[in-house]
Amino acid sequence: MDNIQEVKISQNAQNKREAVEEITEKIKNAQSVIVLSSSGVSVAEITALRKKFREAGVEYKILKNTLVRRALEDLGIFSLDDVLNGPSAFAFGLTDPVAPAKVISDYMAEQKLNNKFVIKAGLVEGTYMDPDAVKALAKLPSKEVLIAKVMGSLNAPITNFVGVLSATLRSLVYAVDAVRQQKEAE
Repeated sequence: MDNIQEVKISQNAQNKREAVEEITEKIKNAQSVIVLSSSGVSVAEITALRKKFREAGVEYKILKNTLVRRALEDLGIFSLDDVLNGPSAFAFGLTDPVAPAKVISDYMAEQKLNNKFVIKAGLVEGTYMDPDAVKALAKLPSKEVLIAKVMGSLNAPITNFVGVLSATLRSLVYAVDAVRQQKEAE
């Protein structure tokens, strides 16, 4: 009987190690991680939220705090220790660091679920963010919009320069044409 228990304990410990390794990889590869508390949320509400997360390229998981704490320790991150208590869910922003915060904020406002979902904290590229900072992050435009704005800003001076050059050339052509017409009239 003792051998069977030892095998079960050994398998359980191995499963936990594998889970911690998987969580460590998720945190390491994510551009942002938002920690949420969702008490009193219905299955339908969670399902709808998961769908929104998937559409935005965000992975949503409910994980054990102890396993997440071990994964964070492996990465040398201790800033989330205080928020890893009670039921916790995690939104991993895989492609856009703003996406998890934006999706959860939009969803909470849209569904009027402000009391059911609570943003505990977040990590953006390893940097701790308190709930207010996560909410501020949600108000930022997406990465693609920011890139488009920067590219537009970089493109504007070139476009203006080309416009000035073409106006100067056009003026020169009009002046030469006026001189030609004047010479022909004489």
